[in-house]
Amino acid sequence: MIEKIITLDSVEPVEIYGVNDVKLNVIKKYFPKLKIIARGYSIKVMGEENEIQHFEKKLNMMVDYYHRHGLLTDTVIERLLGQTGDNLIKEKEDANGSDIILFGNNGLVIKARTENQRKMLHAINKHDMLFAVGPAGTGKTYTAVALAVKALKNKEVKRIILTRPAVEAGENLGFLPGDLKEKLDPYMQPLYDALYDMLPLDKLNQYIEAKIIQIAPLAFMRGRTLDNAFVILDEAQNTTESQMKMFLTRMGANAKFIITGDMSQVDLPRNQSSGLAQAVRLLKKTEGIDIIELNNTDVIRHRLVKTIIDKYETDTIKK
Repeated sequence: MIEKIITLDSVEPVEIYGVNDVKLNVIKKYFPKLKIIARGYSIKVMGEENEIQHFEKKLNMMVDYYHRHGLLTDTVIERLLGQTGDNLIKEKEDANGSDIILFGNNGLVIKARTENQRKMLHAINKHDMLFAVGPAGTGKTYTAVALAVKALKNKEVKRIILTRPAVEAGENLGFLPGDLKEKLDPYMQPLYDALYDMLPLDKLNQYIEAKIIQIAPLAFMRGRTLDNAFVILDEAQNTTESQMKMFLTRMGANAKFIITGDMSQVDLPRNQSSGLAQAVRLLKKTEGIDIIELNNTDVIRHRLVKTIIDKYETDTIKK
């Protein structure tokens, strides 16, 4: 007899256990040879190894079904745990299942929605460092964060580190009200917004408190070695050349790096060159590094965003 602790990383326990453990009691009936004790996000299972493996497979099917449909009833649990369980999942597979990155809150399906987003998905599986460069609204940051959360859920990395240079349209952190966190949060808000779609709020707060997910300005990266981590540098067009070199050399063992940026929105002083432009130029055709250039066809925001980008690009060409 062995014992295993299984953690529910991506779903609220009540969705699996039910109110007053009603669903959990249904589950237990299908595994009479196992002792199952559920407390919070942890499930302790004791029994023979093959029985525990079978239980874990079925549990993953239930979590997967909940994420796909935002609902897990007693009847569905009975069907999933019965002989038709595998067929039920297969019937419900998304036609573009290969594009799915993960399932977010309330059954939200998060997937690559454009050709270049699909390239990001496949590239990060083959390369340890990826540059995703393109205009606003192309889903660079959102896709990158989804890939990081997926890697964390799959236990491919032990932590996620999200960083941005604190440079925004001439504002100075020192003049903003509040403590350091309150000064920095507005700069990091797009990263929080993406995470809110992908993780339950309680779980996200737990990860942040435990430093499993870290969100910090680029200056905080100096001197660190980032092992066993999925690291995203967002708004990289606002890094100086020395900052970019500093960041890229933080890469440690078993790390994945994604660098995103939009060269049309550089907020650096006129006398400073963008570190993103230099890095893309220097690192092209480097083994282990891929560079994906997104464009106007990847814009997934309001239809007017693509039109606005087109107008500005046309005006730039005229000048």
